[in-house]
Parts: sequence; structure tokens; C-alpha cells
Amino acid sequence: MQFYLDGYRPGDPLVEEPHPSVADRPEGLPDEADVVIVGTGPAGLVLAAQLAAFPEIRTVVVDRRDGPLLVGQADGVACRTVEMFEAFGLADQLVAEAYWVNEVAFWRPDPADRTRITRTGRVQDVEDGLSEFPHVIVNQARMQAWLREHMARSAGRLAPRYGLHATDVAVDPTGGSDHPVTLTLQHLRGGEATGEVSTIRARYVVGCDGARSSIRTAIGRELVGDPMNSSWGVMDVLAVTDFPDIRLKAAIHSANQGNLLIIPREGGYLVRLYIELDAVADRELHDRRAVTPEKLAAVANRILHPYSIDVKDVGWWSVYDIGQRLCDRFDDVPADEIATRLPHVFIAGDACHTHSAKAGQGMNVSMADAWNLGWKLAAVLRGTARPELLHTYSAERQAVARELIDFDREFARMFSAPPTEEGGDGEGVDPVEFQRYFVQQGRFTAGVATRYAPSMITGGTEHQPLAEGYPVGMRFHSAPVIRVADAKPVQLGHVARADGAWRLYVFADAADPTSPGSRARALLEHLGSAASPVARYTPVGADPDAVLDVRGIFQQGHRDLAVDRLPPVLLPRKGRFGLVDHEKAFSPDPVAGDVFAMRGIDRERGCMVLVRPDQHVAAVFPLDDHDGLAGFLSGVLVDAR
Repeated sequence: MQFYLDGYRPGDPLVEEPHPSVADRPEGLPDEADVVIVGTGPAGLVLAAQLAAFPEIRTVVVDRRDGPLLVGQADGVACRTVEMFEAFGLADQLVAEAYWVNEVAFWRPDPADRTRITRTGRVQDVEDGLSEFPHVIVNQARMQAWLREHMARSAGRLAPRYGLHATDVAVDPTGGSDHPVTLTLQHLRGGEATGEVSTIRARYVVGCDGARSSIRTAIGRELVGDPMNSSWGVMDVLAVTDFPDIRLKAAIHSANQGNLLIIPREGGYLVRLYIELDAVADRELHDRRAVTPEKLAAVANRILHPYSIDVKDVGWWSVYDIGQRLCDRFDDVPADEIATRLPHVFIAGDACHTHSAKAGQGMNVSMADAWNLGWKLAAVLRGTARPELLHTYSAERQAVARELIDFDREFARMFSAPPTEEGGDGEGVDPVEFQRYFVQQGRFTAGVATRYAPSMITGGTEHQPLAEGYPVGMRFHSAPVIRVADAKPVQLGHVARADGAWRLYVFADAADPTSPGSRARALLEHLGSAASPVARYTPVGADPDAVLDVRGIFQQGHRDLAVDRLPPVLLPRKGRFGLVDHEKAFSPDPVAGDVFAMRGIDRERGCMVLVRPDQHVAAVFPLDDHDGLAGFLSGVLVDAR
């Protein structure tokens, strides 16, 4: 964590000095904005938190609710999502408060008496080494509160505006306006229209307004897919039970009483029950007006036999239907106009894909949508990237959502199907096969299996053998290292902040980095020169790492490297005082693990690993392929000269 770059000041160093534009901000809705975000769910607030890093971008966040969400619906936070929260500086409080999902228990009908359930296995939830962070459970409302607090601490002091319902969005087809999108907002009080209507002209509008998205409807997109064919009740409860795995995530298949998913919650006492409602036995509960927590608890007790659960208090409950639906595109550009038209309206999260809660992916994939889009909007609005970059959002995230839909359909089917008898071939799902499928899909549910296809921001794999552990298109997998300047053990991936910068990790070759034969030395000297991409794409007056942040990882121990002999590009001068940033050079950690071995780096040749602002690997290059790096970046970034 770095601060005091532009001068020491007392108080909380994480609260930034307000940007000058804050004083000039109108109290009511502005007439114009660069970006208007509709919806303050997980996707909307991740996008807002990302854009809050750029106070020069005029961002407005609106929601039809009267105020912030108090009780969350979603709860599962995948490893990859915690990695993303680390980029905002929020991971520590997230993992400290959350329940850690360490193991999963599986229960099925007892072969000796199928009216009873019995445990058939316990498995590790996340495989070793998959992430430095765990899979956790925490109230969605808490996650959103942390994002709002992050926004409030930012230089732009960004805050949502509530009681505003987006009723229409129109895009100027002529392209003659700097703010071609007109958003119409209906003012609400207590959920009822006041009669007041406002409009905002924007450069971009993003609909994060849920499965009934008015923004999606306005741009002519439609959720298409399976009908809602399975109903589940969900309750957050404080309860007393003799069920032994109440503090483990547990998947329970009963013989003919339905199925149950137990998710322990944060705090040590609260637990969430996902309760399958049988189409026949629980027919009355399919009418939501007939549902009560007591009736849901009765179904849970039926499934848990011979165990029982005595619900003492209910924090939140609901009934929902399972269905998998998806939009064909996530922006306003027709497929046949992509070559001639740029997007100005986007949709994210439940507005463009819906699925079950069984695999715990909905909130995570929604936030990943926003994480993918936020840096792209910021780069285009700040003039550092080509506007065509915005086409990659729909292309990348629609493919991910389709993969999720396919996975969720199969996972929900297996979870809801009746269990077959041991060794039987009848209809249903073998509980052992279900457990095996859960383990096989562990990387997907951890959120680390996403791999973006080649595009203007994701290269090919011709140089992949130089860094086998950093597959192009996948997230940059962190690893332990020692920071050279102060000998501090750190995670290499944690140097990436949610600041919109690309990262260039230079993994040095085996030669002494001070010797003439060092390819890493030659590359780093080139990157510090006036002819380098760093100089070419850094705007005048910006810090030298604002667009392309160069980091060096050497094979020598940290005590064998002289800080004063590091190349200047690893000791950049920043801020109004020209202070030296000493946190750009790293060595392997002899205790926690050698990053070169852990990530399959070619020790003899070394390599460059170029990483996008959303922490996905864009390309791998040989250390001497200066032209390859320059050529790739020229297809994305705008020459600042």
C-alpha cells in the first residue's frame, strides 16, 4: 500500500483529497455525464468503484430503490472475486468477516434405510494452489457497503442517487453529439412515482438493473432460454440442530423428500438453507402468497430425516424459480453493424444473463462483467485507448455467460434430480457422480477458469512455452515474491490496483542483471528510453506508470541485488515532488516458493508477461521482442505524443 506521494497529511491515508470538480458538482442530477450506471447491485457498484478511480470522468449512479440494500440475496464469493476485491484494497476485510468454505459434505439416502440420509463423502472445496484467497460466504449487502465506502473515499466522492427509475434510453443515430445517449428517469418516493421526470445526456449508459432491466428492453435485447421449471425456498436462519455438518457446506439428496443445500454464513451461527420445493408435495408453496418460513422449515426437516432443525430466528427468506436465460449481445450495436458503429449502451449482470443460485456464480459473474467493462470505458474516456476497445466487452463476456449457462443447467439438473439407489441404473443422478462432477468443476466455480479468446487485447500463444503458468487469456495467477527494496514478502499479483494501468512483468533471464549479456537489462533500459512504449503512451503530466506499469522479477536473491544499480524504469520518479517509487523490483521467495518454478517461467530465456488492467494475461513475449510488444500495444493504445 502506497500513499503520501503528493505530501504528508494526517488522518486516514485511504481517504483521497477531493478532486476540484467535487466543489462544482450540482446538488441535483446533472444535465450531462460521461457514464450513467443504472442499478446499484453487485455489477453496478463494481463498475462505479472502478470509475471512481478517475474523478475526471463524470459518473452518475442511479437506482430505483429508496436506499442501499440491507439484506443480501447472494452470498457466495469465489476466489477470483476476492482477488478482484484485492485490487480495490478490500480483500482483507472481506476474508476477515466472511465464512471460509474449506470443505463440502455430500449426503445421500442410506442404502440400508432410504428414509434416512447418510454422509457419503467430504471433499476439499478449492484445490491447493488455485488462489492465495479462499472461497468465502458473506452477505451481499456487506460487499456492496464496502464498495460504496471505497467510492466515498475516492477523489471523486462518488455516491449513488436513489429513488430514480430509468424508463427509457435513446441513442442519437447520427453520431453528431458528444453525449449521444439520452436517459429518462422517473422520480420515485417509497416506490411510487412522484410525477417528476428528469433526463441526462450521457456518453455511455450501463444497465445493471437486474433481470427485469428497462435498459435491456430499451435497446431491444431479450433474455432467451429455458423456462422456469424448478422452485426453491431460501432462508437465512439461526437454528439448533443435531445435523452434524451444519457448519460445513453440505449438499443433501433425500430419497423422495427433495434436496437441500446448506451454506454456513459469517459470524459462526447463521446458516442459509436452499430448499427444493417438490412439484407435488409442496404444490401450495409454489404460490408465493402461501409461503411462510415455518412451511419452508417443515420441508427442510422432511429432507433432513432422521436429523431435525429447530429454527429460532429468520433473518431473510424468499422463494425463487430456476431458469437459465441469456442475451445474444451485451450492448446496443446490431451484429451486422459492428464494423461501422461503436457501442454506447451496455448491459451487465442479471440484465443479460440469469441462472440458478446452486453453483454460487450469479453475483460473481455479474461483478466480473463490470470488472471487464470498467477499465475499458475509463481508457476510452481518458483518451488512452482506441474506442474500438469497447466492442470487446460484449464479445468476451457473452461467451463467458454462455459457458456459465451450460454449466449451471447441468449442475442444477444434477442437484435437483432424485438420487438413484446404490448401484442402480434408474432415472436420476448417482450421488457419487454428482460429487465427482463438483470436484471436476472446481476451477470453474472458483472463477479462475475464464479464458478470453484472441482479440485486439488478447494475443496468440506462440510464445506460451516461456511462461506455461500464465496462459494467455486467463487471469494472472499471483505468486509469492520478495520485494527487493525492503525485503518484504508480498504477493506479486497484489501490485495490480484498480487504476486502469496495464502491467508488464519482466521475468529476467538467468544472467546477472547488471551484466552486458543480460537480456532483461537490455529490455529494461529500452523501456526507460524515449523510444519505448512507456514514453509513447503516457500522457503529458501523468506518472510514468499510469498507462504501462513495468515490474521486474529477478532470479537472484533480494540481498544479491543492489537497489542503486536497478534500471531507472524500475525506480520511476512520480508525483509533484518527483519521489522515487521503490516497489517495482522483486526476487523469488526462498520460503514460500520460487515464482519461476511455480509459474513455469523459462529460466534461461526469461520473458515478458503483459497483463490487462482486469488482470488477464494479454500476451507473452521473449525479452528481446521489443517490436512484438510495441506492435501489440499499438493496436490498443493511443499514442500520447
